[in-house]
Amino acid sequence: MRIVSPLLKKLVYPTLATLGAFRRTTATGLAVVTYHGVRPTGYQSVDGALDGNLISAEMLQRQLRLLKRHYNLITPQEFLDSVEAGSALPPKVVLVTCDDGLLNCLTDMLPVLQQERVKCLFFVTGASAEESRSTLWYEELFLVFLKARSGSFEVSFDGIVLQGKLANRAQRRAMWWESVKRLSQINSATRNSVLTAVRKYFGLDLNSVFDQTNPAATRRYGLLTCAELRQLAAAGMTVGAHTLTHPMLSQLATELAYKEIAESGARLESALQRRIWAFAYPFGDPQSVTPVVRTMPEKAGYKVAFLNFGGGLGSALPPYALPRIHVTAGMSLSEFEAHISGSYARLQRYAGRAGRGTED
Repeated sequence: MRIVSPLLKKLVYPTLATLGAFRRTTATGLAVVTYHGVRPTGYQSVDGALDGNLISAEMLQRQLRLLKRHYNLITPQEFLDSVEAGSALPPKVVLVTCDDGLLNCLTDMLPVLQQERVKCLFFVTGASAEESRSTLWYEELFLVFLKARSGSFEVSFDGIVLQGKLANRAQRRAMWWESVKRLSQINSATRNSVLTAVRKYFGLDLNSVFDQTNPAATRRYGLLTCAELRQLAAAGMTVGAHTLTHPMLSQLATELAYKEIAESGARLESALQRRIWAFAYPFGDPQSVTPVVRTMPEKAGYKVAFLNFGGGLGSALPPYALPRIHVTAGMSLSEFEAHISGSYARLQRYAGRAGRGTED
């Protein structure tokens, strides 16, 4: 598979796209794409793992034009109408979504959406119901670990201990991910106190983590405020809930996980005076979305809930585990279309079987 996958990306997908094979798909259903924002002009990437979810405005425009030309883009409202009526969707339908609610969704992504006349379902956290700007706690922690001095460390606060060794970048990423899982187990107030203790331990304040006076950095790391979220909604975009604080829900106690899910929608409804009917799981992978977690959005009153993996035409569509195509900066236009058409999943399954057959 390590050999076959690059072959698919560099040769098979471009060839099939050139021949128009993806567009002749007979797969039905719905393909949902998910973005995480647009890389702001002037922003210099800090780390491929951190910034790999942000695509360029040019690539976003190319992807949207491809979808408009060869598939049926629907609005979030049209999707909701279909869900509530139980009616079938037209063939080759695609829905556009975006997670996290970074400021660049308004400043850099919205102009492209408006130019292409595309409606998007934006999933934001409870922080965007507030008037002051904040950041995603796990991104802040990532930046701290990147900038922290090398060597062993141990930070303790209120019984929460983060410890390990910081050396090369790969090791720092691994330490960060383990810490994300650990800090997802506690409530948001304690988590914020631990983050403050971590910054203090390494001698880093928030401004030394990222330059808050730099407009491009603010658009990259800052979250939408309530006033800005209202601008996004007033522009015709739909808002969904993405929990209060973006923890890994599988790591939280059941009552805290449910609170994150239910109260985020309630706060956003109060801030926008609009119905919040859709939910997206933070991180959205199998590790973070357990069967117990998947029961919570329906209980909280949402009509649908979205994962952050899988997807493409022909995919199964459980209403509270809707798969989505995770768009990344490294995804070519041909690979993007392979995902949309459902060909990616089929080719990956075939390549996996072929690879296992070769190894046997």
